[in-house]
Amino acid sequence: MAIRQQISTGNLNAALAKTIAVVLAGGRGSRLKELTDNRSKPAVPIAGKYKIIDFPLSNCLNSGIRRIGVATQYRSHTLNQHIQRGWSFFRADLGESMELWPAQQQTDGNWYQGTADAVYQNLSIIGGTQPEYVVVLAGDHIYKQDYSLMLRDHIDSQADITVGCIEVSKQEASEFGVMAVDLKRNITSFVEKPSSPPTIPGSNDRCLASMGIYIFNADFLFQRLQKDAQDLESSHDFGNDIIPSAIGTQKIIAHPLSLSCIKNKDYETPYWRDVGTLTAYWQANIDLTKLKPQLDLYDDNWPIHTTQYQRPAAKFNHNSEGRVGYAVNSVVSAGCLVSGASVEQSMLFNHVTVNSYSHIQESVLLPNCEIGRGCQLKKVILDMDCKLPADSIIGFDEEFDNKYFRRNEDGIVLVTQAMIDAWQQEVADQQDSQKQSA
Repeated sequence: MAIRQQISTGNLNAALAKTIAVVLAGGRGSRLKELTDNRSKPAVPIAGKYKIIDFPLSNCLNSGIRRIGVATQYRSHTLNQHIQRGWSFFRADLGESMELWPAQQQTDGNWYQGTADAVYQNLSIIGGTQPEYVVVLAGDHIYKQDYSLMLRDHIDSQADITVGCIEVSKQEASEFGVMAVDLKRNITSFVEKPSSPPTIPGSNDRCLASMGIYIFNADFLFQRLQKDAQDLESSHDFGNDIIPSAIGTQKIIAHPLSLSCIKNKDYETPYWRDVGTLTAYWQANIDLTKLKPQLDLYDDNWPIHTTQYQRPAAKFNHNSEGRVGYAVNSVVSAGCLVSGASVEQSMLFNHVTVNSYSHIQESVLLPNCEIGRGCQLKKVILDMDCKLPADSIIGFDEEFDNKYFRRNEDGIVLVTQAMIDAWQQEVADQQDSQKQSA
C-alpha cells in the first residue's frame, strides 16, 4: 500500500526498484527470410549502428528499470555476444543486473513453447529477485517508450495486468492481437488476429492492437503461469491464453502508447514499428534518411545504447568528372569509405566501402560490406560481410533479381554472400563451358 501512495504522488522510485523486465528475444523472425538464417530477429542490425533489441533495452534503462533478463533461444550467439559486449555496465552491488537466459529445457526437457512458457521456465530466476512487478517485453520492435509512465498507470489503476497497445486501422488489425475496451480502458475481450476486429469506443475504423508489452503484478503472474503450465490444451502464449483467460475475473487495462511514448514534436502519432518483413525493415531504415524522421535518434534525453567499437569517421574521396564521392539524403555510419561513388537516400551501416563509379540509391547496406567498382544498386538490402563484384547491377531487372537473389512483391531485393557466391559460380561455370566448346 505504501508503494501505491508514493506512486499516486508521482514517486516511482520505490516501484521501479521492485520491478524486473523480461525481454523475450528468442524468435527467428522467419518473414525476414535469409536475414535471420544466422541470427535471431532481435539481433538484426538496424538504423546504421544498432541491433533491434537495443530499443527495448534502452527504453528500460532510460525508464529507470535496471533489473533485466533477456530470454534467448533461436541462433542466439550473435545476440549473446552483443549484449555481453555492449550491456555489461550494470552494477550488481547497486541491485542492478542484465542477464541472458538461454532456453535450458528446464521443464520436461522442452524448449520455450510460447511467450508465456518462456517466462514460466525462468520463474525461479525471476522469483529470486523478489519483484512486485514484472514487465514483459517483445525484443523485436522499434519504438521509444517510458515504461515508468506505464507502470504508474498500472499501479494507479490497481490493475492485475496492463497491456501496452497502439491504434491501428481496422484493415491492419487482423495482423495483431486486438482488444475491446470500455470507456475506462478496461479490456473486455482480447483476440489474436481476428477477421472482424473490435473497434475503439466511438470509432468505426480504429482498433487497439497489442504491442507485446505487459505489466503484471508478480504474485498474480506466478500463479497464472503455474496454472497455465498444467493446462495441456494451452499454447502457453500471453496473447492466446494468459490474457484472454483472465478477462472477467481480473482487472486488465489497456495502456495506449500515446500515454507514455517519447514524442517527436514534428509528429502527432507515436512511432512503433514491427520490422518483421523485408519491406517493413527496408522502409524503417530508409525513413531515417529523411530530413525529419519520425524516429528521432538525435534526442540526447532518450539515447539508444548499443555496443560501441572503435572506428574512424566516415570518409569521402575524389572530386573529378564522373568520379565524385558523395552521399545525399543518406545515413553514413562510422568507418565507411565512399570513394568516387554516389550514395542517395540510403543507409550505410558501419564499415561499408563503396568504390569508384558505383551508384547506390534507396538501399540498405549492412556492416562490413564492400561494393566493387561500377556497381548500381536500387532498393537493395545487402546483408553483412558481402563482397559485391565490380559492375554488379541489382534492383533494375526483375527477372535477373528473382533468379539469383530474393526480390519481393514491393521490389525490395535481399542479397546475401551465399547468393553472390552461387551467382558467381554459375558465371564461372558458363565461362568454363564456353572455353571448352571453343
